[in-house]
Amino acid sequence: MAKQDFYETLDISKSASQAEIKKGYRKMAIKYHPDKNPDDKTAEENFKKAAEAYEILSDDNKKARYDQYGHAGLDGPQGGGRGGFGGGGMDMDDIFSQFGDIFGGGGGGFGGFGGGGGQRQARVKGSNMRIRVKLTLEEIAKGAEKKVKVRRKMQAEGVSYKTCTTCDGSGQQMRITNTILGRMQTAVTCGTCSGAGEIISSKPNDADAQGLIITEETVSISIPAGVTEGVQLKVGGKGNEAPGKNSIAGDLLVLIEEIPHETLKREGTNIHYDLYVNFSEAVLGTSKEVDTVSGKVKIKIDGGTQSGKILRLKGKGLPSIERYGTGDFLIHINVWTPQELDKEQKQFFEKMSDHQNFKPAPNKFDKSFFEKVKDMFS
Repeated sequence: MAKQDFYETLDISKSASQAEIKKGYRKMAIKYHPDKNPDDKTAEENFKKAAEAYEILSDDNKKARYDQYGHAGLDGPQGGGRGGFGGGGMDMDDIFSQFGDIFGGGGGGFGGFGGGGGQRQARVKGSNMRIRVKLTLEEIAKGAEKKVKVRRKMQAEGVSYKTCTTCDGSGQQMRITNTILGRMQTAVTCGTCSGAGEIISSKPNDADAQGLIITEETVSISIPAGVTEGVQLKVGGKGNEAPGKNSIAGDLLVLIEEIPHETLKREGTNIHYDLYVNFSEAVLGTSKEVDTVSGKVKIKIDGGTQSGKILRLKGKGLPSIERYGTGDFLIHINVWTPQELDKEQKQFFEKMSDHQNFKPAPNKFDKSFFEKVKDMFS
């Protein structure tokens, strides 16, 4: 089944501003909120779909990719990938934890719907961590598995908790505000337990005030083929942990750095390579073995090849991260002119300088530089 357009999900136009996107999400979230629709699975799914649409459209980078490529542009890990609300990647508590401010408070419940029974305890999420991973062009071409050591905060063994007396374990406090429309009740995150609903009753000596210790862990990162410099991948749950029995860990955000190649130059999914041949090889023709990112290939250079000719090896470049095929490997032929000649060589070229075959004779079959560039992308 085709996924519904995110703009249609929030009932907004494609030219909507961020303020209008937020307003559209709040409208749908209130309409399908579980406190208003208890035990209604359809409303719950619509609530998740609205959260997924807002998670994408409220992020300028993800929104730009969605506007250009649609849902296909979100299947890869570019810019962190999609949140996965509709696909079960995040539960209802995760949505409330991330977007609780939409309802005017830090928790899932909001004044006027469901009363105290509709309030749900927020799950405290730990902070995200960021690392950089360097990749060679060959690793980018094939994809890679990287193992990195990270030092992250984790809950110490032997920590015990007790119910927060400030919020009675709900993780929220109710705030009443007098307005021109009357008294409004709003749920806000409990300041004592930070929404966890519990506080530490005892902890080991080596733990900090939140019952956390720093632990070194080896994390495996699966990097898909075709990533680009600056892409940020997300390893869920491998960031810092948070205090509390029901808390969830933050994420490990992986920023990709590309190691410059000695001889190859990347341009999107295409790869450029400068091949130098001597004067005799250009005149008589030859064959050369060239290293591409997918292995060695043997190419034929015809006799009479001019400097600047471009040979195109289709599909020998890099795969597209959006799964739109593979780029090409473009070989730029450069004829190397000898700079030092002995007497015999000099006499040969002096003799040939006036020969008809040595006079430049461009014809209608010789393409200009701009025509060659056009052919590269046709």
